[in-house]
Amino acid sequence: MTIAPELTAADILARAKALAPELRERAAEIEQLRHLPEDIVEKLRATGIYRAGFSHAWGGPDLSSLQELEVIEALSYGDASAAWSAEVCAHTGHFARYLSPVAAKEMFPHLDIITAGALFPVGRAEMAPGGYRLSGRWTFGSGVTTCDWVISGAFVFQDGQPFPGSGSHDSRLFMVRREDVTTMDNWETTGLAGTGSCDYTITDVFVPEDHALVFSELRDPDCRRNEPETFMRSLPGVPLGVARAALDHVRELATTRRYPNGDRWADNRRVQTIIAECEADYHASRQGVRGALTRLEEVLGDNGTLDDLTVDERAVLPLSRLHAFRTARSIVTRLYDLLQTASIHRASPMDRWLRDTTTMCQHLFAQERILQSGGAHLLGGAPEFGLCLGIAR
Repeated sequence: MTIAPELTAADILARAKALAPELRERAAEIEQLRHLPEDIVEKLRATGIYRAGFSHAWGGPDLSSLQELEVIEALSYGDASAAWSAEVCAHTGHFARYLSPVAAKEMFPHLDIITAGALFPVGRAEMAPGGYRLSGRWTFGSGVTTCDWVISGAFVFQDGQPFPGSGSHDSRLFMVRREDVTTMDNWETTGLAGTGSCDYTITDVFVPEDHALVFSELRDPDCRRNEPETFMRSLPGVPLGVARAALDHVRELATTRRYPNGDRWADNRRVQTIIAECEADYHASRQGVRGALTRLEEVLGDNGTLDDLTVDERAVLPLSRLHAFRTARSIVTRLYDLLQTASIHRASPMDRWLRDTTTMCQHLFAQERILQSGGAHLLGGAPEFGLCLGIAR
């Protein structure tokens, strides 16, 4: 294991950009393996991305959401699966803030610890002396094949009955060592094939009380930028990085490609128009995400919270993320069509980018539930998925 030295945000971004060409070269290998090769995991660890969420009090880089977004964009420019896995696994420092400081220090003896898992409460946690007995099967466990800790959501039971006995059924997130988890080799997908987002099971594993957390109970005071939806903020870097890669790829082709009659492809009006439309959509979408995060960081940096945002400012956080996913897919699809038969071969990166953006748009962050939640918040209604707005209760 390669442990990175003390790193700044600029160091991590520079290392991510330097790694991107190798990720592009090995994209087919990553996809065929269906999870990240061990050496790629270690090279990602050496960039410092896995320590992104650790605060300065921990000796970490304490990346802002914008800085982390830029790192994920840089990695996705190389390979979407690697970037997706890196983003999902880069939240150990964020999760640490919801654990007791003593437990967190014991669990994470260095800053480059990898945490992965599935947060939705589909498991069962039976209360036991000093903790819980956790069992269940979770889906879409991106990164669980290569992580150090697995975090999983589960409903709490006491003596076989839902806890609490009346009112809402309590659920928590539980941290379990990777060796106590069994993975299922069932990740066969259209795109993002290299993320290793397989199902996994946990069977009657004891989880100490101080290894459980809820996003409504922040336990580290040194965390002005931390809110319940912090882990969602940089994931749009994956589609944005892919869209940028696809645009650069097609623009480079345009400088050399010619029609049979000798005319330059770049001089064709249709080519020029489609490239311009895609660039306009890319920049507008990217600025939408960045603008929402910039405003959020202004508020949090002034010791504010999500509640200090206006209704519109808060709603635009998940809506801009959704728009980035859908816009990237649209850009890649138009460029794929523009290249016509040159796109359809497995050797073409357009083939992978089309499949990757199609698959990532099936994620919750790009679904109607996000639109409903944003719209409900704007209209004073009840969001179906309040967590995307930072509502953890």
